[in-house]
Amino acid sequence: MIVKSYEVQKKTSNLLNLGFFLLYGENFGLKKDIKNLFKNEFSKKDKSIETLTFYEDEILSNNDNFYNFIYSGSLFSSSKIIIINDGTDRITKIINDIYDKYPQNILLIVLSGVLEKKSRLRNFFESNHKAICIPCYSDNEKDLQIIAQRELRKNDISLSIETINLLVEKSNADRANLKNEIDKIKAYSLNRKKIGIEEIKSLINFSGEYKSDTLVNECLCGNISQYKKIISEIYITTINQIFLMRILSIKIQRLLKIKEQDTKDNNIDNLINFSKPAIFWKEKPLVKKQVLIWNLKDLKKMIHEINNTELLCKKNPNLSKIIFINFLSKICRKANSYS
Repeated sequence: MIVKSYEVQKKTSNLLNLGFFLLYGENFGLKKDIKNLFKNEFSKKDKSIETLTFYEDEILSNNDNFYNFIYSGSLFSSSKIIIINDGTDRITKIINDIYDKYPQNILLIVLSGVLEKKSRLRNFFESNHKAICIPCYSDNEKDLQIIAQRELRKNDISLSIETINLLVEKSNADRANLKNEIDKIKAYSLNRKKIGIEEIKSLINFSGEYKSDTLVNECLCGNISQYKKIISEIYITTINQIFLMRILSIKIQRLLKIKEQDTKDNNIDNLINFSKPAIFWKEKPLVKKQVLIWNLKDLKKMIHEINNTELLCKKNPNLSKIIFINFLSKICRKANSYS
């Protein structure tokens, strides 16, 4: 069964009666919010609930151990919350087995990245009436503004619309990033309920020209001179390779969706204007250029290369910055040769 993310809060108690959930998509912050909402609501039934977290790889490497966690009793609690991270089609059979013999005292939450329509895992959760599939797409500008205003209002902090828009821009369309910045403001404000935009810029380390989002966009557009300029600025500071690869992956997935709908009967501008999630107006010209540059085959290949590069960075932390920049530079050169 498919449930929209915005419906979850209204139906939380009823949904928990089913207890089988897949949260998939590029919106890490939204998945975290929904996961915590389910955990908190489920915990109201039993304060001593046990929470167990697994990654797909460790489950696949030892199925029996995982089944024991599911079906064995606990000395300390009568109920369990089982969270599976990085779920893919490979775990579908195990999920199916548990579904067939599902114990009532278990809440199972599977967290996945972007899943295609033909995904077996996604189809399982969509087609079974006792399972819930919740797509978690990127927040648009309006969503993030509402989140910011709500969080600030809770703490009686007043910021101008210009300042809120700055926070939204800095978030890179990720509510988790936005909430992190708001947490800084809450800690800074103490008894001060009104803070100026210059103070906010200083507090969130805002560099108006060179942001991670800009770097990735320039790379995908093949704008070598701008790309090199930004790289030279951020190289001397700390580069969060995993965060940048997450941004790159989100943008490529978005291009894939648009390209898959791009036929002779479709206008590219219309595809971009009506894209879900909505694309910020400032970014639309860049997205159009990227759609014209990249083909479906290269975009799909790039998704696999991102995963391989991330793994390589984790295995070689001392060389991770060099590995990542070489990978990004290769993409930029390729885009430039196409444009």
